Amino acid sequence: MTRPPMRPKTSAPSLRTAVALPLLALAAACTEPLDYDLRGQIGAFNTAKAAQTATESRPSPDNRGLITYPSYQVAVARNGDTVADLANRIGLPATEVARFNGVETGDLLRQGEVLVLPRRAPETSPRTGIANPGGVDIASLAGSAIDSAPASSPNPGSVTTTTLQNTPTKAAPTQVQAGPEPVRHKVTRGETAYTIARLYQIPVKSLAEWNGLNGDFAVREGQYLMIPLKDQTEPPFAPASEDASAPGAGSVTPVPPSASAPLPDEKVTPVAVARTEPKPTVKVEEPTRSAQSAMGYPVNGKIIRAYSKGKNDGIDISAAPGSAVKAAEAGTVAAITADSNKIPIIVIRHDKNLLSVYANVDGIKVKKGDQVNRGQTIAQLRSAAEEAYVHFEVRDGFDSVNPLPYLQ
Repeated sequence: MTRPPMRPKTSAPSLRTAVALPLLALAAACTEPLDYDLRGQIGAFNTAKAAQTATESRPSPDNRGLITYPSYQVAVARNGDTVADLANRIGLPATEVARFNGVETGDLLRQGEVLVLPRRAPETSPRTGIANPGGVDIASLAGSAIDSAPASSPNPGSVTTTTLQNTPTKAAPTQVQAGPEPVRHKVTRGETAYTIARLYQIPVKSLAEWNGLNGDFAVREGQYLMIPLKDQTEPPFAPASEDASAPGAGSVTPVPPSASAPLPDEKVTPVAVARTEPKPTVKVEEPTRSAQSAMGYPVNGKIIRAYSKGKNDGIDISAAPGSAVKAAEAGTVAAITADSNKIPIIVIRHDKNLLSVYANVDGIKVKKGDQVNRGQTIAQLRSAAEEAYVHFEVRDGFDSVNPLPYLQ
């Protein structure tokens, strides 16, 4: 009986070598930073660099840890901060901040972790500690403009001009970030940092850096995340190599058949001269629709201080010194007064309760009782001021309201 040939046994050193070779190859591939998008280290074409540089860097917070955008604010935690510590530093109730972000007041935050604020943090003056600087008691002025108007008077906008008392010096305005505003995304059940990054087509690493996520990119239901802004910088132009040949160079052009013998002479009739006809006249009708917004901007400039109820009862708009200040809407000049520094203030009544206020102006072009139209120049920005801006308010009776909904 013939016995089958025996298979050679694999020695232990050979088996260890077979296992070690793939591990060494894997270790060699991991010398670069881990590519969380799983698009690098695979094959010859590597897009990891493009994925990691696809977004801009997050703006730096101010000395209280705040990053301010036109419509919302976020607070960046420091090392060792709890939710209560962060809330006390920015001046908001800890329970309100915790409830809005789905955390507890005693939860420990990571350094750089971001919490979105339910409303704007109060602003305080570094010298006086008073949260509503500016030198103008607009509430008293608006109240006087309403109460002083007789019910039966043919001119309901007539009020008594008064001089206001001294108020604290204006504090430095909050730095509002310019350019596009990042989207706020509220995490819903079942979402992860990876699914959110794919939704907005951004690298998950950028999402983690903007929001201070931990190493495993964990997110919680109800958490607000800032979506990083896409990098608007165009890639640098790469000049062509000197060795590259010009288009068409290096190839032989065949000789056309017509080059071997001349073409016969032909009599060509000139093209007829085009007839000159008068161009039709098109009559452009005047627009029939008024502006979409309820009010127009008093100056064309940048908003340097946002509205905050009880803190800043209007918005500050900067422009070049001497720029024209225009009426936001048609109405009657209800009052012209001045603060303790003799800087004029104008109040325009638009209906029974709606008022607009223009402070920090100069060169007034109207007087009390005048009827003004929307866009009519009523004053100009102070040319001698260090910072030329107009303080603009909208008031519904005694209460200040956010001017932005009227301007949009």
